[in-house]
Formats: sequence, C-alpha cells, structure tokens
Amino acid sequence: MKRALALISLSLAAVTAFGTTYVRVEKDGTKTYSDRPMPGGQPIEIQSAQTYSAPSVAPPATPGLPSEQQLLKDMGEVFHYDSCAISPSKDQTFTNPESVSLGVALKPTLRVGDVVDLRLDGAPVGGTNALSFLVKPVYRGTHTVTVAIKDRYGRMLCDASSDFHVFQPSLNSPLRQPKPKPKGG
Repeated sequence: MKRALALISLSLAAVTAFGTTYVRVEKDGTKTYSDRPMPGGQPIEIQSAQTYSAPSVAPPATPGLPSEQQLLKDMGEVFHYDSCAISPSKDQTFTNPESVSLGVALKPTLRVGDVVDLRLDGAPVGGTNALSFLVKPVYRGTHTVTVAIKDRYGRMLCDASSDFHVFQPSLNSPLRQPKPKPKGG
C-alpha cells in the first residue's frame, strides 16, 4: 500500500511539473500567468524549449592515442602540393582587355581545411578559398597576383606569384593613328 501511495505521489509530481499553464487578460490588457486555474483564465499550451545537441566528435585516427598526441602526430605530417601554378603566366601582356581571369591550379586538388589567400596587387580578391577571380575593369600597368595556401595549423603549403602587364594605348599612340592612304589612288 505504501508503495502504491508513493507511486501515485510521484505521478502527481510529474504531472504538476509538466502541467497546464493558465493565462488571464486583465482589463488594462496585461496578462497574468499561473500554473493553477484562476477565474477568467484560459489554459494555454507552452511549447518545449528549443534544444541543441552538439555533433559527435570524430574518433581519433589512431585508436587509444590521446587527442594531444594525435594533434602532434597530425602536425608532424608534412604535406605539400605537387604543383601550384598561377595564371596569368609571368610577364604575360594584355592589350585593351575588357577583363583578365586570375586562376590557381593545384595538384592534388585543394584539401578540406586548407585556406587559400588569393591577392591582386596586395588586396584580397575572390572571397574565402577562391581559386579564380575575374578582374573587370582592368587598369593599365603592371599587376601582381599572388596566392598562399596554408593548412589549418598555419603552415605554408604552397605559394606562387606572377606579374602581368596591361597595355592600353592612348588615342595619340602611333599604333592607333589612321594608316596613310596610298598615293595615286
């Protein structure tokens, strides 16, 4: 019997914990909330709180190896890209271009977690991890395009740079002058 009473008491406590909430709107528009019925009050349903579950942590690559030792092991592995090329090629010249396409070619392809920093004349272009960018408009002069690729620990894996030239002759340039008409014609 005592056991049955304890079970009923426990059930009532659980019902009270998840019980109904009541609300009453006063004459001045304010609301009064209660966990007990009240004159003029209406039961309302309160949704459960939003929760978040953290993603599970990937198991270490080497079973039984503490995470600090695994990190040191990962940092000890030196990776470099076999090839890291940038375009336009060194000293390439463009005459009156509407645009110039910058690009980075990697072999093997970009690894997850590596960070690309593509720059034109020292300013970052293309956004995060951009391997290409279209320069439009292109101003005359010599421009430098650089790329630096680092791993998640900040170690340099690849870097390259190239200078290219943009030539835009003026209207007074001898190359833009009308050709003389042949005599006698």
